Amino acid sequence: MRRRQVIQSLAATVGVVGLSPWAQAQRSSTTLLNVSYDPTRELYVDYNAAFIRHWQAKTGQTLTVQQSHGGSGRQARAIVSGLAADVATLALASDTDALHENGGWIPRNWQQRLPFNSSPYTSTIIFVVRAGNPKNITDWHDLIRPDVRAITPNPKTSGGARWNYLAAWEFARRKYGSHAQAQAFVRKIYQNVPVLDTGARGSSVTFAQRNQGDVFLSWENEAHLLEKEFGQRVDFIYPSLSILAEPAVTVVDRNVDRHGTRAVAQAYLDNLYTEEAQDIIGKHFFRPRSVQAQAKYAQQFPAMQLFTIEEAFGGWAEATRVHFADGGMFDQIFDRRL
Repeated sequence: MRRRQVIQSLAATVGVVGLSPWAQAQRSSTTLLNVSYDPTRELYVDYNAAFIRHWQAKTGQTLTVQQSHGGSGRQARAIVSGLAADVATLALASDTDALHENGGWIPRNWQQRLPFNSSPYTSTIIFVVRAGNPKNITDWHDLIRPDVRAITPNPKTSGGARWNYLAAWEFARRKYGSHAQAQAFVRKIYQNVPVLDTGARGSSVTFAQRNQGDVFLSWENEAHLLEKEFGQRVDFIYPSLSILAEPAVTVVDRNVDRHGTRAVAQAYLDNLYTEEAQDIIGKHFFRPRSVQAQAKYAQQFPAMQLFTIEEAFGGWAEATRVHFADGGMFDQIFDRRL
């Protein structure tokens, strides 16, 4: 099968400073920068094309949407350091919260500005294994076997890696009954991880193209992309328990006000909730919010037992403090070999 071309654009948009509302309305062209996480490249290529058609038909304005992709945590830090994002579409709410906490790029209540806590779709974590599942991997407990090598990114830089880590932790806590046993379980998983890439797409390449590891802890949509590219060389395993991932989106207020792009940036995010956009979301193997799109793509999304970050960890702020802050559980588990 022809390989999909991976689009990597770390382009900064040129800001337009100090424009009056009248001058903004007269502009014939606008550039928007969407700073996102690793596995959304293909989704936003399709979505951007649809939105550009919609925007130009409505306003007559020429629109260019640029994309920047990488590990979610690194992307958040890049925005704080000056990457001129008009919108941030990151993997987890704690990375987006960092935009408020580190410079007030967005307001504290950013998550209340769009439906479903500003999460226009959901996803989850599943396993990708070699064709025929030669290691007979069936659930999380198999990842601690000494003969199994697991591929997952670095939780210090990747949002997907944090979902992976927390899903494994909660499985172990429920199965074995204590946080101490969960910590020991997750430590054994990371002892079986040969390399920590900075983002989910890097781990996908490590597993599928570099042929490292026996199982890839994968975003559900990334697993489907691997199936489309590599066909019968990979299989899926749906674990008995996984986490409900709710990637969130926001306008980056300080930047859109400086660029004069608030109207188009807000429309770009509002449009994610339309039926056309929800259909694109489902086509790219993210789980849509729309009932109509859910019904259309139901067969590609098996029912799973999913828990939320709030139920298991008290929300992202607490999970970050306990597990991913400097000196937290992940650092203790991984012995600071980062």
